[in-house]
Amino acid sequence: MNNHCLDFQLSSYSFQLPKEHIAQIPAEPRHNARMLMVPLLGQKSNHGRVWDLINQLQTNDLLIVNNTKVLRAKLIVKSESGPKGELLLLESLGRGTWLCLAKPSKIFQPGKQVNIEALGKPPLAIKILDIDKSTGGRLVLFPTHFDNFNSIAPLLEIYGNIPMPPYITKQNCIDDERYQTRYADKVGAVAAPTAGLHFSDEMLSALYKKNIHIAKVTLHIGLGTFRPIRQENLEELKLHTEWVEISRETVNAVKSCQTKGGRVIAIGTTTVRALEGSSQLNNGELKPFIGPVNIVIKPGYQFKVVDALFTNFHFPDSSLLFMVSAFIGRVQLLQLYQEAIGLGYRFFSYGDSMWISPQVMRQTAKSKKVTLV
Repeated sequence: MNNHCLDFQLSSYSFQLPKEHIAQIPAEPRHNARMLMVPLLGQKSNHGRVWDLINQLQTNDLLIVNNTKVLRAKLIVKSESGPKGELLLLESLGRGTWLCLAKPSKIFQPGKQVNIEALGKPPLAIKILDIDKSTGGRLVLFPTHFDNFNSIAPLLEIYGNIPMPPYITKQNCIDDERYQTRYADKVGAVAAPTAGLHFSDEMLSALYKKNIHIAKVTLHIGLGTFRPIRQENLEELKLHTEWVEISRETVNAVKSCQTKGGRVIAIGTTTVRALEGSSQLNNGELKPFIGPVNIVIKPGYQFKVVDALFTNFHFPDSSLLFMVSAFIGRVQLLQLYQEAIGLGYRFFSYGDSMWISPQVMRQTAKSKKVTLV
């Protein structure tokens, strides 16, 4: 079977990751995480630290970051009969009704009242309305004025907790600050755009001094990003939608960068999804946009906006791995992942990083054109 066919089979994106390679705590300082620099074909990869990304960039380059902010969306609740559980807010359905994930689900039965609890705070009563058949979650009634993320944010600040990924086994008090990017300012995500966690205040200042510009998009990350793919044939893969906002200011920054000969560099896969998804909805042109995006980026995709990618190391059999394969090819990506494992790189949210340069992107684009002829 040729590589093109394998590129669209889920089982072709599997790899074994020893548990000790799953990062449990972040690097300190942020910019001290390791960075694998993807080589041109036929060359050896280079290894450094995130701070070294500064030396890979040129004047007039534009970094685009995702400024979504992680909600304190995990609530500790107590049922009428006594057992405690957790609710994770996912989506407002209006008039105080929210779709939530419930754990353990058996104590959250329709018609039951439960109390949100927090140390030193009075309990707050909420009601379980129904079971959501599509997700297995619960429809939960809060006071009716809590009808969107902005209105419920003050309550979550008092009662909520940062929802850490399940593979980070011990939540620490540092997570409240460390599991947010330094530029997070738009509340609405239940998970962090993790490539951006590497950017410290010192690094952002150094980029500014080098005249590297930074623009922002917003993509509110939902749990769908981490939902495992079940279908083996990926040719017709469909993914969840996520809410995206791209401002006129960011569109102008991209156009200015391109006019000056700079490179548009996405910080993280969510930024790629926001830029490419919104441009796809406008016939390949980036325009101001607010709304849902559900693009699938896969091997053979021709990028319209993004010239390079800085990203973390992702799950096997995931849509994120599928996307990154569009940048450098599945075979090379999996080879580099094996190299990273052999060298002790750390994976996932608090893990290390990978830099896919514009030169590598251009080489990949040429190989795509050859393949399509």
